[in-house]
This record gives sequence, structure tokens and C-alpha cells, in this order.
Amino acid sequence: MKSFKTKDAAEQIGISYPTIKQWIYEGKIKSIKTPGGHHRIPEEEIRRITGEKELEQNGNSSKSSEPISVRNRLVGEVLEVRYEGLFAEVKMNVGGQIIISIITRSGCEELGLRKGMRAAALFKATEVMISLA
Repeated sequence: MKSFKTKDAAEQIGISYPTIKQWIYEGKIKSIKTPGGHHRIPEEEIRRITGEKELEQNGNSSKSSEPISVRNRLVGEVLEVRYEGLFAEVKMNVGGQIIISIITRSGCEELGLRKGMRAAALFKATEVMISLA
């Protein structure tokens, strides 16, 4: 069974190192402790969280059924959703970087976006779209 160091697992999932440590302590992600007390994340656990069938060695991964380039899809955690009129402002943490996107209110409600959810920021030219991860 292949396992990853916490930093490498965080990169595979698309979250920050502090977030993966928090998930381990909260029981959101299963880890194996080494004799030295370090956490290792089994490959199967990363697949469970990302919903991906294969993980690539260089840290990039892709969903075989989804026709979207890995280069324009960043998975992160929704920090805040603010509604104003017909629009919603979605703030996400992607690997320690904050991404803010303005999307339609109806689109945001349809996705059910809320604080703490995993979602993907999809980039096209100068636009950012949000989808469920």
C-alpha cells in the first residue's frame, strides 16, 4: 500500500499543509503513524477525498471522466460565501492562496456552496468559475 508524507498528500489533494494536519486531528482524513510519530496518508485515502482514480507522481492528478485540463482547475476550501442581489462572492483557500470569484447567485445556490466545503476554482482566460470538487 503506497502512502504519502503529509506535505505531498496536501499537494495531491490541493490543500495547504496546515489544513491537512487539521483534517488529520479532526478525523476528516485517515493517516498512519510511523514509529517516529510522523503521519503518512494512504493513497486510497487521497483517492477517497479527491474522487480520483489515479494519482500522478509529480503531484498532478486528473479525473478521467472530466474533460477539464488540470492546469485550469484548483481544488480548495470555501472560506466565505456572500450574496448581494443576483450575484455571490465566493472566497476560497487553495493551497494557502485566497481566490475570490463573483458568480451568479442562482449558480452558487445550485451548487450548494457554503463555508468549509471543498470546491474547485476553474480558470478560463481572466474569468474564474466555481464547481464542486
